Amino acid sequence: MSFNNIDTLLFDLDGTLIDSVPDLTNSANFALRHIGLPERSEVEIRSWVGNGVDLLIHRTITGSLDGLAPTNQHQQAKQYFYEWYSAHSADLSRRYPGVIDTLNRLHSAGFKLACVTNKPERFTQPLLDHFQIGHLFNAVVGGDSTATRKPDPEPLFHAVQLLGSRVTTSVMIGDSINDYQAAKNAKMASIMVTWGYDQGIDLAELAPAAVIDDMTTLLKILPALN
Repeated sequence: MSFNNIDTLLFDLDGTLIDSVPDLTNSANFALRHIGLPERSEVEIRSWVGNGVDLLIHRTITGSLDGLAPTNQHQQAKQYFYEWYSAHSADLSRRYPGVIDTLNRLHSAGFKLACVTNKPERFTQPLLDHFQIGHLFNAVVGGDSTATRKPDPEPLFHAVQLLGSRVTTSVMIGDSINDYQAAKNAKMASIMVTWGYDQGIDLAELAPAAVIDDMTTLLKILPALN
């Protein structure tokens, strides 16, 4: 397998490679119980994931996508969230079908692979290793690896730099408007997946380079980008 120009693929984590919502839900509810607030459903948490832990906690406290919790309450909840998640980040999470086979084939074909996520770096590498895909990535950029997070393009630029690649030969692969917007801001091509956390947005309407319903489809559509 060889393609003419694309040599670097940047993958989001949550909602793209793994479904982490069950463990995020348990962590959020652990925090909510300890600060005396009602728990949230997995459906609610699923609709709020994608912008990093800070915003997820604001949303779980307020029950709103745009809600902002009082600073002290947010900090307390964040501490409890991390307490639970540090020990239970992979209890119920699962790798999406086709991920390991696709990554193995891309890695064997010589593509440079990076994971670029808004999840803190200290949680990202252990999760990748737990799901037996950590060794396939040449670089990992977490939500605290750079000064800003997606949709800012800085994490994508940082990943490209770590890999010794170029924006023009790189593609961002993700499930949310944050991934799409980060790629757009970086002037990088993007491929959107339909099985993740899209927050109700029709990803096809964003007009990325492609939208895929199955990870193995990636192997078929990459040549069309060249």
